[in-house]
Amino acid sequence: MTIIDRYISREFVKIFFLTMISFTLLYLIVDFFGRIRMFLSNNATFYQIAAHFFYGIPQIISHTMPVAVLLASLLTFGTLSRHNEIVAMRASGLSLYRTALPLLFLAGVISACAFLFNEFITPFANQKAKYIEFVEVKKQRKAGVFKQNQIWYRSKNAVYNFGIFVPETNTLKKITINYFSPGSFNLVSRVDAREAVWKNNQWVFTDVLISKFTGGEFPVIEKAASMVIDLPERPSDIRIVQKDTDEMGFFELRNYIKKIESEGYDATRYLVDMHGKIAFTLVNVILVVLGISFSLGSERSGGVARSIGTGVVIGFSYWIVFALAVSLGRSLTLPPFLAAWSANIVFAAAAAFLFMRVKT
Repeated sequence: MTIIDRYISREFVKIFFLTMISFTLLYLIVDFFGRIRMFLSNNATFYQIAAHFFYGIPQIISHTMPVAVLLASLLTFGTLSRHNEIVAMRASGLSLYRTALPLLFLAGVISACAFLFNEFITPFANQKAKYIEFVEVKKQRKAGVFKQNQIWYRSKNAVYNFGIFVPETNTLKKITINYFSPGSFNLVSRVDAREAVWKNNQWVFTDVLISKFTGGEFPVIEKAASMVIDLPERPSDIRIVQKDTDEMGFFELRNYIKKIESEGYDATRYLVDMHGKIAFTLVNVILVVLGISFSLGSERSGGVARSIGTGVVIGFSYWIVFALAVSLGRSLTLPPFLAAWSANIVFAAAAAFLFMRVKT
């Protein structure tokens, strides 16, 4: 690594961390004022409030990292350009491609670190933040566990096992309910059903098989195409146990998709989010190229404010395109892979076009 590489890298890293800290603090302030009423109305302690926001920091970092990378590249090359350092590098025989190499390398390192961060740290932190909000603060009972890609839930005199819970439609699938006699673990009856949907404040079960153990040699079997079964739990109780995609790393989510697909269930929503976890981390490299291209497009015009404004506009534009494409993927309008990668493809094409137009 040459002296110029170290110089450019040092400036980029310094601005990157400064931007990350600024965005994280700003996000925390806005989130604090948005949630403080909820905490106060539930008589949350100072420790609970502080712990909730502390465990929310990894998610904030994950979301703001691409914008920080973009702003760091904009400000780094914008400053070099305004001070005629880019001109001096060109005069010494360094092309723009060679000058941009340290930032591309750092963007690749940041992408790899972001993937590992989102794989091992962010999911755990999101689980803790969710537990603090719903169980410790809102006092909702967590009587279940998401284990081995299944939901196990213990109710009064019953143990439920669900294959999957779809929160968008409040639907349970592949259901087994074991009822026990009060005060003991003697099995009284068992309910198996294909799915259950929350309608009109009650659970409507489909393809139901009820086995009643009356003490005889064989259980009494009852079948029904559809019936209402009285369960004290509401969808909000199940949602506490069910893991969201942001509470699972890439590999855990991939295994969960394989499991539900093997059982014949639609995994489109999870496929979109799985591809999105990769696409969102790799966008750092694309945004570096885009930032360099914008900063050198008009080398002597503007300043720090212009660079920040450009970075914010581009960052929010990517967020809008990415969120829109993901929504289209979840609604089956776009294939999962295309939905997750559409924003990256669009911005990569724009970055390549602008980069080729810059004088090297």
